[in-house]
Order: sequence, then C-alpha cells, then structure tokens
Amino acid sequence: MKLNTIKKTAICISLLAAVGCTNNFEEINTNPTGITEAQYEQDFNNIKGAFAPMFNNIIVLTPEWKYQVQQGLQGDIWSGYMATGTAFRGGTNNTTYDLVDGWNGFAWGAAYGDVMYNAYAVEQKAKGKYDQFYALALILKVEGMHRVTDTYGPIVYSKFGTTEKTIEYDSQEEVYNLMFKELDFAVTDLTKRVDAGEASTFATTDLSGYKGDYTKWVKFANSLRLRLAMRIVKKNPTLAKAEAEKALAHKFGVMTTNDDIFKVVSPNFTNPIATISGAWGDVRMSADMESIMGGYQDPRLSVYFKTSTQFPGQFKGVRTGIEIAAKADHVDFSEIGPIVNSKEIVLMTTAEVYLLRAEGALRGWNMGGTAQSLYELGITNSFAQHGVSGVAAYIADNTKTAKDYVDPNFPVNNGAALNKVTVAWDAAASNEVKLQKIITQKWIAGFPEGQEAWSEYRRTGYPKLLPVLKNTSGGKISTALGVRRVNFVQSEKDGNAGGVATGLAKLGGPDTGGTRLWWDTTGPNF
Repeated sequence: MKLNTIKKTAICISLLAAVGCTNNFEEINTNPTGITEAQYEQDFNNIKGAFAPMFNNIIVLTPEWKYQVQQGLQGDIWSGYMATGTAFRGGTNNTTYDLVDGWNGFAWGAAYGDVMYNAYAVEQKAKGKYDQFYALALILKVEGMHRVTDTYGPIVYSKFGTTEKTIEYDSQEEVYNLMFKELDFAVTDLTKRVDAGEASTFATTDLSGYKGDYTKWVKFANSLRLRLAMRIVKKNPTLAKAEAEKALAHKFGVMTTNDDIFKVVSPNFTNPIATISGAWGDVRMSADMESIMGGYQDPRLSVYFKTSTQFPGQFKGVRTGIEIAAKADHVDFSEIGPIVNSKEIVLMTTAEVYLLRAEGALRGWNMGGTAQSLYELGITNSFAQHGVSGVAAYIADNTKTAKDYVDPNFPVNNGAALNKVTVAWDAAASNEVKLQKIITQKWIAGFPEGQEAWSEYRRTGYPKLLPVLKNTSGGKISTALGVRRVNFVQSEKDGNAGGVATGLAKLGGPDTGGTRLWWDTTGPNF
C-alpha cells in the first residue's frame, strides 16, 4: 500500500533482469534529448497528466475483462441489473455467493493504482499552489473511492502515501467524514474562482463533458455530497440532513438538467459492457429487470436492452444464482442494448439527484420541493435523458406492477413478482411505500451503473430482488439478504497484514460477504 513508491519500484523491477537496480534512478531515467522538467511544467502538463487515469478507472474502461471482475461480476450482478448465463468456475462464483478473491481484488487495485495514486500525485504538485487542480482531483477521488469503501468497508484513506510498515485502515464512518471535508474544500475553492471570473485551466484535460466548467463541477460535487448524505441517513440522520441541505443551499446548487450529468467521455474507449454482453455473451438482462420494467411496460426497455433472439419481440432476463449447464441455455435472451454503445459512461444522472431530493423531502428535509414533485421530475429527466416518450402516462399509471418472472427454458428458475408498488404517487400511502417507489425509480434510472444500485439496495432493501436458487457460500452469506460486502483483498493480507487487522477491527464482523457495512444497518428506513 506504499503506492507513493509504486512507479519507481515497478521500473526498478523491469530493469533488474537487464542491468540490476540502481541508486542513480533519476539519472538513468532522464532522456537527454527529451523535454526538460521546466518545459513539462508549462501549461500545468506535469499536473494534468494525472487526470486521465483517474477518469478512465473509476470504472475500468480497458481491458474489458478487468471491468468484468472489477464491477461486472460484483455490483452489476448483485444490484439485480444484469445476470450471467456463463458458469464461471464450474458454477460456484460471485453469482452464487462463493466470492472469488482472484476477481474481487481488482476493484481495490484499480482504485488505488489509478484513482488514489494520481489524486495523491496531484495533491503533491498542486496543493497550495494550483488549488483548482487539487480541488478537481478531490472530487474525482471522492467519486472513485466512495465506491471502494462501499464495497469493502474500512479502507486505507487518510494514511495513503505514508511509508510506515503498517498502513492503518480508516473506518467507513471516518472515510465518509473525510470525504465531506474534501468536498467542502473543492466546492469553496472552485466557487471562489467562478465568482472572481477566473478562466478555467482544465478545459483540455476534462473528460467529463463539462469542458472545464467550474460551475458544473461544483454542482456535481454538491450532488455527490447529497448522495453520500443519504447513504448514512440510518446511522447519523443529523449529519445526513445537514450535509444534504448544505448541498441544496449552495449558490450553484445541485444537478438540475441533463446537461449536468456526470459522465466520462473517453475518446479511446467505449463502454466495456458492450463487449462483455455483445461479443462475449457473458451478461444478459436480469430476471429482476424483466419483472419490474416489464411489468410497468417501461418505455426505456428498448434503450436498455435488446429483445431476445430466441423469443422475438420479447425482453427475456436471466435469474441470478441458478444452476447453469451450458452457456447456450440463456445466451439468446436479451443482450444489453444501445445504452452501452457509446463513448459516454454515465456515473451520476440528474434523475438520481431529483430522486435523492425526493427521499430527502419525504424525510422532512428542505430539498426545494415536495417529495411528489421531485419524484416526478426524476422520472421525467430519466425519460428525457434517453429520448423516450410517454412519461406523462407512465407517471400517472396506478395499476401496473412488477410481473412474475418466467424462464421459458427452465421453469425451475421461475419466481413470483416481489414488487407490488405502482409508479403513480400515492399521497395516502405510508412513507415506506413511498420510499419503495422512489428507490425503484432510482434503480431503473441508474442503469447500467450497478455499483450505486447495489449500495442503495443494501441501504433500503429496494427494489426487492429475486433470491438466488443456488447459494455456494457455505453459510457465510444469507440467501435472503444477498452479498453485503467483498472480502479484504489478498494483496493487502500479504503486504499490509497489520493494516488489514485494523480494518477487521473496525469492520465489526467477520471478513466475509455477509457482514454488513457501517451504514448498512438492520434498522428501519423510517
């Protein structure tokens, strides 16, 4: 975890076979005919170079197999978004709750090797001198690393970059508190620059689609604060309310139009899900998506998925955690659709922000609107984002609910519908029913970003997902509750065993996929 030395170490290793390692590292790695350090620093190039790896590895864009083990066979599956008909490891793997350490370390490795390392590099070069870059790196760091703590629980955060033999882990509560402070710094600094009329120095480096617009970055940071605030609502409702209202009270506020959507627009890579679903045939629409969106007859279905080639004109999903005899059994079910055929990888939607505000309003917070109005704006913005018509009729529908799932090839996989809420807002319903509607629509609107959907499912229990039929966890993970976290990674157990011990103490339970995270409490939603 001493990643402040990782690049030097890696180069040393590569040179060792040829010339051995050396104390003259800087000398032998200086190109006498290349640009000088002073030239490299022109136009902040020595700082800007750290940003592309952060953008491109919040979710890993290439190679596709690395995305598959970083998120595709974690959050994308456990959220109920997607399923696989491939019997990896003989059918005992993450989808059947036998967590594969060889897969599950990639979410950690990508985050620390590309996001955290480069954020640290920006901090060393820019903090106190060029704070606009430091502020932007902090926002990307929080976006990338909250996903990591929401996967593992306690993580290395405040002690990153130190050289002690043992690198202590922060508890998840400590990480969240630090992230709120980092967002404070970023928002304050960038707002000051906008107020002063300062031109952006980030336009040519910005892979978000914001084109370096500091105002949009502040709105995203505020929206990210709102997301994190809602995550902790059952553990620290006072802080959650304060942070959420702070996000809304800021002069630039939060994301309100689809121009504000936070995405990675990479010129070199398309969404890896397109390859994993299309060329490889390893992922398909989930049974939960078929049950819920199919039951609602949701017009977004044709954007999210392709119809089945085995059953023309029908959207057919695969149930997670089933016995798989052959890949051919379900490969002709619905592939992921045109939503992933793009160089734009969406990480936060305006629809999500409206639906977060709807939940806040339901809880009595000042969110700038009523729960119903914000809920309906969330759905409306999702339809608009995908260029889909029919939103008025959809919002008003008070009859359709999820439908039973039927596997036409293997009836043993069938499952009764679990979600019995309609789309239309019901002012007379209980807060719990209203919350189920909000989270269900947030779940639909967030597709295909499964990490966030998995976190919200763990926090709220919504939408209700079909349980696995094959649980190979050996009792470590409940069939009813599903995977709650990922085990600490083997590389850390090997190289930072003392640090892992501090993380385990702060986890508060065994290092298994069945242990709840700090914010994932058993308490009621209201």
